[in-house]
Amino acid sequence: MLDRLDHLVLAGPDLEQAVAWFADLTGVQPAPGGSHVGIGTANYLAGLGGAAYLEIIGPDPEQPAPAQPRPFGIDGLVAPQVVTWAVSTDDLDRLIDTARAAGYDPGPPRAMSRRTGDGQLLEWRLTPPRLDPGDELVPFLIEWGETPHPTSRPLPETPLVDFQARHPDPDSIRPALDALGVDLPVGLGELPALTVVVQGAEGPVTL
Repeated sequence: MLDRLDHLVLAGPDLEQAVAWFADLTGVQPAPGGSHVGIGTANYLAGLGGAAYLEIIGPDPEQPAPAQPRPFGIDGLVAPQVVTWAVSTDDLDRLIDTARAAGYDPGPPRAMSRRTGDGQLLEWRLTPPRLDPGDELVPFLIEWGETPHPTSRPLPETPLVDFQARHPDPDSIRPALDALGVDLPVGLGELPALTVVVQGAEGPVTL
């Protein structure tokens, strides 16, 4: 799989239902991650093998509705789906500058954090995910800094078997991918889409 894949994002309009859907589909129960305070979301995690993981994210029932829309287009979803993905870097600012010099602007970095179930504070920086049709095929960037990576703790695993994209005009997406230095396969498809296959308890499963 991709060397710099950090995580895939599977979002849903109801977190509990999204987690149950994933567990029924794969036979693997993801682990609680934590809450994004003030953003109105919480997540669960499953390992994809190596230092990559799947984030299942949805509205946090323990938080009030936020003043702003929840991330990843969650408020407009009607069912769980893979909405975007992230690649890791140990120098976010340099990679942003490199991408801009190559003709693609990943956007300004933003600091974020969440607490795990045992109270540990995780902090990271990322660029804003792009969710317009077709743009979700281009990853956002993430830098974990001094924070332990989520995969540093044991996670239930659904190893990644295949990850690729489809787009009506694949050549329109490749310059942005090249500017970020990622080699996601992009095939021809009627609509933009990310296709993820993981190894479930009883065999490969397409998310």
